[in-house]
Amino acid sequence: MVEHADLFAALGDPTRRQVLNILAERGEASATAIASQLPVSRPAVVKHLGVLDRAGLLEERRQGREVLFSVRPEPLESASRWLAVVASEWDRRLAALKRLAEDS
Repeated sequence: MVEHADLFAALGDPTRRQVLNILAERGEASATAIASQLPVSRPAVVKHLGVLDRAGLLEERRQGREVLFSVRPEPLESASRWLAVVASEWDRRLAALKRLAEDS
């Protein structure tokens, strides 16, 4: 799980999840455009974008003086595959525990 720690920490905040949802819907947006859709200031959005960027969840593109952000889905896909493996392992363990309890 260590390799996904930054990702899960970034996704643990509801405002950052909202930022990702906005970007997923719009395709790309500036910090100012994102802040206009949230009940937080632009500087707060910039800090959230920094956390998401460090987690590998964003791409940036300059357009004139603006920086436009978009979602990088690859880290989410990687985490989803990892979670599927973990879930499968727990399903196997719980089924084994259930068999032991029923046999007792």
